Amino acid sequence: MNASPETSAKCEIPFTVNGEARKVVAHPMERLLDVLRNDLKLTGTKEGCGEGECGSCSVLLDGMLVNSCLVPAAQASGANIVTIEGMSAHALMKPLQAAFLECGGAQCGICTPGMILAAVHLLEKKPEPAVEEIREGLAGNLCRCTGYMQIFEAVANAARRRVAT
Repeated sequence: MNASPETSAKCEIPFTVNGEARKVVAHPMERLLDVLRNDLKLTGTKEGCGEGECGSCSVLLDGMLVNSCLVPAAQASGANIVTIEGMSAHALMKPLQAAFLECGGAQCGICTPGMILAAVHLLEKKPEPAVEEIREGLAGNLCRCTGYMQIFEAVANAARRRVAT
């Protein structure tokens, strides 16, 4: 019989979240998404599909963009985690937020935190991405509202604003 997250013993899991050292007591196989939302009350990380297909639960884990619904909490032990809440002071946030609003890139809001994190991750590596690079950089994120063109345009506009400053 396999042990489920509910039947395995809880353990203390230390990590850094949005620059703050934190510890949670959780089942080792509990999803990082649930620990962030339920235990730490960081509800900006959304659950879309729960299967790692939509990107709504994206976070940065030691600088890598990951779907937190696929990461066991114990795997994050000792890691540096950044959620959408932790991005508030990031230099790219103001241009991205403004561009998403102007271009209609944010509609229902379920995909927006993951899209923003993916855009930041992309723009940190490629400050002036071509449209195809934007498409590739956001490929792990699904949006059922916008049709994507507004989001791609928003990321391109934010990149231009960043370069212009």
